[in-house]
Amino acid sequence: MDCQVAILAGGLGTRLKSMMGSLPKPMVPILDKPVLEHQIELCKQHGFERIALLVHYQAAVIRSYFGDGSRWGVEIAYIEEADARGTAGALRDALHVLKDKFLVLYADTYADIDLKRLWQAGIETDAVGTLVAHPCDYSHHSDLLQLDEANYIKAIRPYPHPTDVCYENVSNAALFVLQKKYLIDFIPAQGQYDLVKDIIQSMITEGYKFKAYITLEYIKDTGTPERLKKVEQDLMSGLPERLSFRQQRVSVFLDRDGTLNKEVNYLSSAKQLELLPGAGQAVHRLNRAGYLAICVTNQSVLARGTATWEDMRQIHAHLDHLLGQDQAYLDRLYLCPHHPDSGFSGEIPELKKVCNCRKPNSGLLDQAIKELNIDRRPSWIIGDTTSDILAGQRAGVRTILLRTGHAGLDNKYPVIPDYICDDILSAVDWILSGHAYVVKRLMPVAIELQESRMMLMGGPSRSGKTMASQVLKELMEAMGRTVHVLPLDAWLKAKEQRREGGGVLSRYDLDRLISFLKTLLSTDKRVNLELPLWDRKKRERVSTRSLSIGPDDLLILEGVPALLHPALREMTPHRLHLDVSQKIRHQRMHFEYQWRGYDASEIDQCIASREEDEVPDVLAAAQYSRYSITFSD
Repeated sequence: MDCQVAILAGGLGTRLKSMMGSLPKPMVPILDKPVLEHQIELCKQHGFERIALLVHYQAAVIRSYFGDGSRWGVEIAYIEEADARGTAGALRDALHVLKDKFLVLYADTYADIDLKRLWQAGIETDAVGTLVAHPCDYSHHSDLLQLDEANYIKAIRPYPHPTDVCYENVSNAALFVLQKKYLIDFIPAQGQYDLVKDIIQSMITEGYKFKAYITLEYIKDTGTPERLKKVEQDLMSGLPERLSFRQQRVSVFLDRDGTLNKEVNYLSSAKQLELLPGAGQAVHRLNRAGYLAICVTNQSVLARGTATWEDMRQIHAHLDHLLGQDQAYLDRLYLCPHHPDSGFSGEIPELKKVCNCRKPNSGLLDQAIKELNIDRRPSWIIGDTTSDILAGQRAGVRTILLRTGHAGLDNKYPVIPDYICDDILSAVDWILSGHAYVVKRLMPVAIELQESRMMLMGGPSRSGKTMASQVLKELMEAMGRTVHVLPLDAWLKAKEQRREGGGVLSRYDLDRLISFLKTLLSTDKRVNLELPLWDRKKRERVSTRSLSIGPDDLLILEGVPALLHPALREMTPHRLHLDVSQKIRHQRMHFEYQWRGYDASEIDQCIASREEDEVPDVLAAAQYSRYSITFSD
């Protein structure tokens, strides 16, 4: 029988012995089904029906369970070793039953991968073999691959790795497309050898070409109790399905400098790269939730000539290493090496050009979306500059601006992010749980607003009004409405005209707002509005944003004084009061003032002033609300 697949199923399962006793490793159950059965079903699903099982330890148990394979619609041949010969030796002894080109799987690996795609890649390459590779969450304990620009394998870096060297997180996933004619001569007929470390590594050293097939599909080793438990949890949560090609994936695009790592301005050496607090934990949470974590970064240091491509490789290997310490990984990294302006000493002329990949253009995101089968609508971008936000808007994904790095204070583009978060960890928390929670709380409000013209959203400072107004906007747009969020901070008086302790209404020019609204609500024509954009750190206006408001559009007015002025309340019955616990409000205010550069005593004074001259009136105004929501901690 010419088998299309060889499954290495002779392992002892030593690391699982405390949990499984004498059960052979391929028979270890995953959700009440042996891991080997999952693999056989995977082969059948993709049209590979002639399978060779390479067995050794407790071979009779495996034979008894699987028989000739007819229960699964496949044909099984057994090649049993008398003495353990390692993965390479076992394969050498089975070559006589294998086709000239065949798949190799390890029986202690759970995989949900499109084998047809892998097989086609193995056919189309000029390499003598194809190794499946992927970024993984245990890279510090994995064999890693060093690749060239075309994904040919330059070297294999076996575990354990040197402590003073960082490698890119491209892990050998233990799936292969190999050719019989090359293995016969390289695998000795006697002795014990490892397929990757001994044979493939030697073939690469001698000049044979092997290519990496990099996939983001679900592939996990099950060889320890901890990893086995994680695979079962992942299956129950649907993680393999979310990462498969059977549906579009959801991505969180991540800027690099100022988002993942500290901004140092034109970082050009791995020694300069330092992760921001919580970055590894945030990326790990995305990995575990099945969101692709994709870095999109402008790196003009390449065009300027202050960093080489090898420097960049080392920088990203160091980034992978640091993320790996939190069991985190980037699914892919896309960078733009270009810069539009020339005239720098040492610059690289061919990289000095206008391109569509440099943010704020959406080229990097568009490329990832096309290559990785990403759904734009539920995807996000997290960044620290207006370039990141504009790139996300152009790509059609939700946008989050951070208060780390440049914190949007570059002010290059007059854009408003969908959401603002303090750091990458809080942004990921919002994506994974906060957003859905607020959607659930606001859905009843949205249903009542379907035919309405205006909504007022008030509450104390830092109670979540800005985030909630954007969520409500998304809900109403999904119902077919055109929505404009008008932040009442746009009607703040100039800094020199307002003071802490003067009362909340004294800080706003609400008479001007009310006059505008009366005009707007009394006409059946479109009305244009120039909204000022504020530098929140300096408390200064830096730009404007133009709105064109139609007579049927919904207005959401959000801000601290939204429910305080009788004239505003008279304009609509749809009034929402939001709040959070005092503890959370104070934590958020403390961060806000600290970010602005206030010292501890100034922060305490500002918070106390707000509690005295703002909070009582704002809380009392809740009596005028039609809806009242207190968000949980």
